[in-house]
Amino acid sequence: MPERTPAPVERALPTDEARELLALVRDIARREIAPTAAEEEDAGHFPRELFTLLSVSGLLGLPYDSRYGGGDQPYEVYLQVLEELAAARLTVGLGVSVHTLATYPLAVHGTEEQRAAHLPGVLGGGLLGAYCLSEPSSGSDAAALRTRAVRDGEEWVISGTKAWTTHGGIADFYTVMARTGGEGAGGITVFLVPGDADGLTAAPPEKKMGLKGSPTAQLHFDGVRIPDARRLGDEGRGFAIALAALDSGRLGIAACAVGLAQASLDEAVAYAAQRRQFGRRLADFQGLRFLLADMATRVESGRALYLAAARLRDAGRPFTRQAAMAKLHCTDAAMQVTTDAVQVLGGYGYTADFPVERHLREAKALQIVEGTNQIQRMVIARHLLGPAH
Repeated sequence: MPERTPAPVERALPTDEARELLALVRDIARREIAPTAAEEEDAGHFPRELFTLLSVSGLLGLPYDSRYGGGDQPYEVYLQVLEELAAARLTVGLGVSVHTLATYPLAVHGTEEQRAAHLPGVLGGGLLGAYCLSEPSSGSDAAALRTRAVRDGEEWVISGTKAWTTHGGIADFYTVMARTGGEGAGGITVFLVPGDADGLTAAPPEKKMGLKGSPTAQLHFDGVRIPDARRLGDEGRGFAIALAALDSGRLGIAACAVGLAQASLDEAVAYAAQRRQFGRRLADFQGLRFLLADMATRVESGRALYLAAARLRDAGRPFTRQAAMAKLHCTDAAMQVTTDAVQVLGGYGYTADFPVERHLREAKALQIVEGTNQIQRMVIARHLLGPAH
């Protein structure tokens, strides 16, 4: 079956610089990411060399301060870059989103000395980050985390286990939430832990149904010592910092979900336009046309929702509720669109010869990471109704 290259997504970008940036990202995605995506995902290969390229190209620090090597781009633009990367390969889009999430506490809550010391390497020096909040016994109930940091003079000693860490075992730095005080949200502090710290080890990567190229692993902290200069923000403020980071991170997941859904929609449209049954193109059957129309509507509505939340963030306005809505809607939409794409391709959609079966497996993860969609509904309802009693 002849290949059909989908037209680029029509985007309303705020500047000529943003348009040039998106053109660069599409070119990198087309040349460097998409051609090997299926093979590398099947082999479970993480493309570290590609992340070095993205770092050198300025794509790992887009929403952060140019004084430290960032791109000074609004979230409205950064998220559309993520969408393009995720459409080519979700492991890459998600990896950039996680790196940006891990960078947030340093970039926003670090001192000037901490930013000057660490941000240039994080934003453009080839380093890769990971975000450590979840634990084996505290996933959705993140405030119940047990990893503890005990002060010893001018150092902290960290002990405990983190779970579900994207880039676990390969990251150059870990943004770690650890308990420094009593129980609950008020006893948590954030630390910047080097990836090669003594006493830090990673378990073998989890065996997942999708995103096989993106390593997810437990991390074990066995008396890891770090100086107080690597504490980010005030003691006991870590949980608030973690939640603020997740508000922005959830927009990244929403953008990745839209990119994944767009890729599946493009595959389904191309297949329906070329495949013939009963002497007609599939695209000429009303049932398929309506299905594709619904898929396209889900993609467009998801894109509009995450961009609306991003513009609130860029304007300095509250966006927690809108970020939860975007994460909820976009990831649910990706699950539905990828499922429908498999149906459009029929038996071929269920084989690894076409990417839609991989998209379907990957979409499921997006309904879980950075707060399950049930947690997003709780966040939205709390903003509408106040706390539940």
